[in-house]
Amino acid sequence: MEKTIVVIGSSNTDMVGKSDKLPVPGETVLGGIFSINQGGKGANQAVAIARMGGDVTFVSRIGNDSFGKDSLAMFDKENINKDYIFLDPDLPSGIALIMVDENGENCIMVASGANANLSTYDIDKAREVIENAEFLLLQLETPIKTVEYAAKMASQKGIKVILNPAPAAFLSDELLKCLYAIIPNAIEAEILSGIKITDWESAQKAADLISLKGVDIVIITMGSKGAFIKERDLYFKLPVEKNNVIDTTAAGDTFCGAFCVGISEGVSILDAAKMANFAAGISVTREGAQSSIPYRNEIPFLNQNK
Repeated sequence: MEKTIVVIGSSNTDMVGKSDKLPVPGETVLGGIFSINQGGKGANQAVAIARMGGDVTFVSRIGNDSFGKDSLAMFDKENINKDYIFLDPDLPSGIALIMVDENGENCIMVASGANANLSTYDIDKAREVIENAEFLLLQLETPIKTVEYAAKMASQKGIKVILNPAPAAFLSDELLKCLYAIIPNAIEAEILSGIKITDWESAQKAADLISLKGVDIVIITMGSKGAFIKERDLYFKLPVEKNNVIDTTAAGDTFCGAFCVGISEGVSILDAAKMANFAAGISVTREGAQSSIPYRNEIPFLNQNK
């Protein structure tokens, strides 16, 4: 039986343009397909958890606008508990401008909007559901003060706190000591550790340095290389299967959501990471953020544990 997962984070509307290549500063490129999709790292991860069959509550702040209303409708459709999604009276919903090239690589600019107003007061309003969860999943598209406050609240109650440190930012030792696990990508792990990651060996060095700051479980997602896992004194390499990469948007969020569902169902860290790796591998073969996230029946590992 899965245990309750709370996700605190951002909700955005993604405006996506595809072109043969990504422009460099000062350059204009002619694109092809344009689309508008639901996104935001927090919302993406909540959707991934829900589609994998997890029991998830989402804590967020959105604008009282058409984008926000569309987001609320989506949360209902995905069976996500939205009791703690707050409407901001002043700021619009968050927007992400995403450019994707022919290889599926992307670059993203986020206008945070209401996400920037998610406050410690909002966390206090959600205290009951947070303190009764088994797992808390966080990212960094909301104010770091709010992230730190929520992490401390949860860790003091023995709740397992998982952080996806994206977008990359300085993390205090106090925050790191609250974490059960951290899931950075290679660039984020380089910033946290000071080690440039080019292969498994450098990933291990980076994971060791991050772990020294108080985190027992470090999982570094490395794109087409797969993922590197440090679980206390154990190390695992998870290569990824070759896939026809179309769009890498939300691959990391899919990984985080699937990983949380795996551990909520009592599987090992390694098996949960395998599930997550598989799910992320499916997501890169599809366009968009939430539109790319697979469902539980597509993940054989998860089907065996339900």
